[in-house]
Amino acid sequence: MTKLLAVGDTAPNFRLPTSNGSYVALEDFLGKRNVVVYFYPRDFTQGCTAEACSFRDSYESFKERGAEVIGISSDSQNSHRDFAQQHHLPFILLSDVDGSVRRAYEVKKTLGLFAGRVSFVIDKKGIIRHIFSSQTRVTAHVGEALNILKSIT
Repeated sequence: MTKLLAVGDTAPNFRLPTSNGSYVALEDFLGKRNVVVYFYPRDFTQGCTAEACSFRDSYESFKERGAEVIGISSDSQNSHRDFAQQHHLPFILLSDVDGSVRRAYEVKKTLGLFAGRVSFVIDKKGIIRHIFSSQTRVTAHVGEALNILKSIT
């Protein structure tokens, strides 16, 4: 049996498409910025919209703490583009259509049905500093991440 990802582990690298067709990889930020990677179930659903808007409303605080925010779901690039435009999201949304990155980060389904909602705070060295999982406390992901970023230089 393999060990689950934990705080202190190296975050799995990924390279996924954005809504405009370019690609973003975790390694693009190594040595430059801390990264908050949050996995969410689906664009335009009530909980995911509340979570995304919460990250949007706190985006300046993330930037002030030297962090980039990246949202990942299995939705298409077009869905992400429309979602970001409709809600004025300033951060990166990536399409993990085949679920390979979700599996690499061991984000499990809730009740075996819904794609999990998990946030990872990753420092500039690529080390996982915090993992927060809550399907229902959608806006708590932002506060959890910001609190951890305060302690990371």
